[in-house]
Amino acid sequence: MPVPRGTRFEVEHDQVFSEGAAIVGPVSADMEYVSNEDKARGKQPKQRIDEHTGLLQWKVTVSDPSAEKDREKSVSLTILAKVQPVPPETAIAGFDFRPVYFEGLTIEPRVMGEKFKYLGWVFRAVGMRAPNGAAKGHGKPLPAAPVADKSAA
Repeated sequence: MPVPRGTRFEVEHDQVFSEGAAIVGPVSADMEYVSNEDKARGKQPKQRIDEHTGLLQWKVTVSDPSAEKDREKSVSLTILAKVQPVPPETAIAGFDFRPVYFEGLTIEPRVMGEKFKYLGWVFRAVGMRAPNGAAKGHGKPLPAAPVADKSAA
């Protein structure tokens, strides 16, 4: 049985970003392409709308420290929301690098590449937040500190 084109698979954040994820740069509107000819005619670009949910699309670049291949260390993720999402606070002053946890994450398989084709993924999420108990960019909570047993001493 073939899987229909455009099928989105729901996944947990930690399945995709096992060592956490971080936003690099701003959250920006995902705009439709407008050719130079259309620009000359005065056509203005419009923000893309997701065909499945009807929500506005926002783009963000995500750094994935668990990626094995260089081309997968930085991915573009689309956030579906009515208003522009606000990323978590900057973790390191002076750097636009923000640890993040994505909610409602879906992936869609897609053929990518120009000359050499390969299987890639389209990432979408419906929300983002700061990771709970994050340790310098990792999405996993910190382990609890060991408690010394005073009765054994």
